[in-house]
Amino acid sequence: MPKMRAVQVSRPGGPFELVEREVPEPGPRQVRVKVQACGLCHSDVLTKEGHFPGITYPRVPGHEVAGIIDAVGSDVPRWTPGQRVGVGWLGAYCGYCESCRRGSFITCANQRVTGITMDGGYEEFMLVSFEGLASIPDDIRPVDAGPLMCAGITTFNPLRNSGARPGDTVAVLGIGGLGHLGVQFAAKMGFQTVAIARGSDKRDLAIQLGAHHYIDSTAADIAGELQRLGGARIILATATSSQAMAAAMGGLAVDGRLIVLGADFTPMALNSAGLIGKRTGIYGWPSGSSIDSEDTMKFSARTGVRPMIETFPLEQAAEAYDRMMSNKARFRVVITTGN
Repeated sequence: MPKMRAVQVSRPGGPFELVEREVPEPGPRQVRVKVQACGLCHSDVLTKEGHFPGITYPRVPGHEVAGIIDAVGSDVPRWTPGQRVGVGWLGAYCGYCESCRRGSFITCANQRVTGITMDGGYEEFMLVSFEGLASIPDDIRPVDAGPLMCAGITTFNPLRNSGARPGDTVAVLGIGGLGHLGVQFAAKMGFQTVAIARGSDKRDLAIQLGAHHYIDSTAADIAGELQRLGGARIILATATSSQAMAAAMGGLAVDGRLIVLGADFTPMALNSAGLIGKRTGIYGWPSGSSIDSEDTMKFSARTGVRPMIETFPLEQAAEAYDRMMSNKARFRVVITTGN
């Protein structure tokens, strides 16, 4: 049997292990993807440290996958060998739970999560249910497609579903792995885009990415500055700080919404009375399904939105992971297989 390289975790908190495995054969409704690139995400810690309920080991992490279909199993419509595809967080959905029956696949009660409940992209070949596949446009490189399957869809999808219209003010809180894409998407969608970050060192970058205004949260009151701009229709909260989110809430316009993307398990101090007069609110958004990933990449190809990346070879996955977790990367880390 042909062999492949894979990087796995054998136990919660254990090290990354570069191992040799047999190349898997696709079963019914599955395709085999020859992985070219896989982005790293902070959510990979769920596999690395065993924080996801019910996870089994050994497990290959990675849910920002870009590659080429290498083989197709039975009962697979539409997809054929040679097609360029991406695989994101939602690896498969059941189709029969209430969420699926209502068309909300990303909230499927029985979903398979790439790199967590099924092996992901830290390997040369992986198996994927065809429901999890997104077509990659010709103009998008594999190393760019990977991050767009997670950080891209996570910022693009809530913005296009937010109800904001071109000309409305949209603020992006946090200019990092998510935020640097959120600024680009917001600007390309025609919103008056406000970038918010700690310090002044990201001001020039934010403007280059398309922001029309920049707020240094260490030197100015976020809410006051947003109100001086007329108030934000949407605040896209990519920073993992409930304190920063709470500080920004007062900057919402009438009917404005704070959309939470950055996960923080610290309680948010919220003045509930402040929500009433302007009918403001807060909600979260969990990326999307494979067709949403496909839409994200199509929009990116047409408008020039691209992630800023640092690349590592597969055998340096441990170093890549440490670089990502250090928050020093500008801004997404991607491993490549050489395929």
